[in-house]
Amino acid sequence: MPSWKADVVVIGAGVSGLTTGVLLAENGLRVLVRTNKPPLRTTSAAAGAMWDPTLAEHAAVGEWGIRTLRVLSGLVRERVGVRAVEGVEVFTTDHDFPGWDKAPSGARKCTPSEIPPGYAAGWSYTTPIVDMPRYLRYLQNRLIRGGGRLRIGGKLRVGTAFKIAPIVVNCAGTGAARFVGDDSVRPVRGQLVVVRNPGITKFFTAASFDSSMMTYMLPQGDDILVLGGSMDEGFPRSWPDKRRVAAGIIDRCAAVDRRVRHAQVLSQRVGLRPQRPQVRLEAELWAPGCLLVHNYGHGGSGVSLSWGCAEAVAALVLGSSETSAACHI
Repeated sequence: MPSWKADVVVIGAGVSGLTTGVLLAENGLRVLVRTNKPPLRTTSAAAGAMWDPTLAEHAAVGEWGIRTLRVLSGLVRERVGVRAVEGVEVFTTDHDFPGWDKAPSGARKCTPSEIPPGYAAGWSYTTPIVDMPRYLRYLQNRLIRGGGRLRIGGKLRVGTAFKIAPIVVNCAGTGAARFVGDDSVRPVRGQLVVVRNPGITKFFTAASFDSSMMTYMLPQGDDILVLGGSMDEGFPRSWPDKRRVAAGIIDRCAAVDRRVRHAQVLSQRVGLRPQRPQVRLEAELWAPGCLLVHNYGHGGSGVSLSWGCAEAVAALVLGSSETSAACHI
């Protein structure tokens, strides 16, 4: 019996890598996902993961985001960690709804009673919120069911990856700086505080994307509430700052809803967002017969763009005539 040989190697097992691997495997390709960290130890596992595609730059962000919204909305009934949650997004000045206003369900301007003190305007809508540890387990299992494989451990170089398969998909996140020498990728540290939910059923987020201090509350089921957040550039350590950052998050959230003040802290999460001036999603011929496809630099919108970007990668891979069984490097 012939040995199993990969058609595609996907580098990275965060939400972008696993989603891309799933889609390629379900299109009939033999997919090997390689990662030096298990999915539950990636940045994706630490994400608050509310669908909101505004934390990434690219002309196709709207298209990728809407496609992802449709897929995530369809997964709500599958009980895989995706829930449709109603809530509000508020602003310190009067603010038009983002360009995807026709997408979230029930989008409308907030009434004055829905806007907490200190904010001038807001919008109410329903959007998917994802329990990332549960969802990543679902993606991993779906990859295996589709015939793909996951291998954990070891760091690959591009040339080594092409010795495994003629197509390599780079979903390395912040690791792309090392993997392909992209100096424009920088880690932006984000921290969350997970508390036992004191009874909050609607999400709340305050748009402050130019600040290192963000304020949001995301209900994850009946028992869990995720509080956020932070955006710290040039601060790459991956353990939580329980005093300065965590205390600030709790203070800001408690100013919106005082029930948060004494909620039981269950855990704290830290992730390094792969920030880039623009999402990189493109294909290049690395060597004769060797196709390298990039899918990274999603910043804080990895979940929000995951399925749309995976579909774009699949189109590049399945439509390519640049590869062959012999990859010459």
